[in-house]
Amino acid sequence: MAYVSVKGGEKAITNAHQWLAEDRRGDPAVSEVEVAQIREQMSLAVDRVMSEGSCYDRDLAALAVKQARGDLPEAIFLVRAYRTTLPRFGASEPVEAEQMSVRRRISAAFKDIPGGQVLGPTFDYTHRLLDFALVADGQPPPPAPLADEPQAYPMPTIGSVFAHEGLLETDERPAEPEEPFDLTREPMSFPAGRDQRLQALARGDEGFLLSLAYSSQRGWGSTHPLCGEIRMGEVSVAFIPEELGFPIEIGELTLTECQMLSGFSGSADRAPQYTRGYGLTFGHCERKAMSMAIVDRALRHREVGEQADAPVQDEEFVLYHSDNVEASGFVQHLKLPHYVDFQADLQLIRRLRREHFERCDTLKEAAE
Repeated sequence: MAYVSVKGGEKAITNAHQWLAEDRRGDPAVSEVEVAQIREQMSLAVDRVMSEGSCYDRDLAALAVKQARGDLPEAIFLVRAYRTTLPRFGASEPVEAEQMSVRRRISAAFKDIPGGQVLGPTFDYTHRLLDFALVADGQPPPPAPLADEPQAYPMPTIGSVFAHEGLLETDERPAEPEEPFDLTREPMSFPAGRDQRLQALARGDEGFLLSLAYSSQRGWGSTHPLCGEIRMGEVSVAFIPEELGFPIEIGELTLTECQMLSGFSGSADRAPQYTRGYGLTFGHCERKAMSMAIVDRALRHREVGEQADAPVQDEEFVLYHSDNVEASGFVQHLKLPHYVDFQADLQLIRRLRREHFERCDTLKEAAE
């Protein structure tokens, strides 16, 4: 009987796969969406899959979006699974966001920030009305906008605005930097260093981090910051091959960086200044980078002597539950067969009910 059961299960699974492929394709009379179309026209979905999947490859991310029928957590899972099959050659040099070729750069704290405000591609100033013109096929793309004046390069960062006064905390680079924590190869540990926290937040689910950031702003935490700077653009990546011994540029990445500013009233050994929350993601993931920066600052409460009394300040709660691949797997495993567990629970409930009614009968008889 066991072998018959397995055969029946295999056939059912095969049929389910075929049905899934049919639903994925949809109406055959409608042209099939191509991976290149997803890559170019659903770029924000592709960027999220790359960021949370920890793999910068637009074609792979677009393929995963298509295969997952637009289910982004499922697409992220696919990309992470593929990533584990890739060879590891080493670690690149730290990217220099200060040298970013900026496409978008805004500051909500400084109207006349050095380098200027660059609105770039954004939904921020659009009307949230359905544009039925997009239904028309073959609509020519709009002409590219022309800049009013050349942008400064490299564009100054928010840190350079405060550099002469020391009003903004800085991260000093050690003379001999330690090898950073690698969350893809090492298990989570606590208390977590900032490198581990930032990696976990960069891979974390955007919706979860957004809700945590929102909770902090509404009072469930001590962080209601100002947006010091958001920038999005291209940065070069360098790598030092062993046979050469010096860095060579191997490509470019599109990144989104966010720095949130929170006031700090000072302590016995530290002058009042602005502290920072930091967010960095692959691609154009502005909402994710902002949420990450707010949560990062909330998790730094020990450094500034703040009391931790909110979920967003509990690093074990945040880091353990921010990963949508783990969360999805843990929730969805409940769909798998649990027949033995259920039978055990059923026997327990029946025994407890039997004992309950026996006690009730005993009390009733005693009362009579």
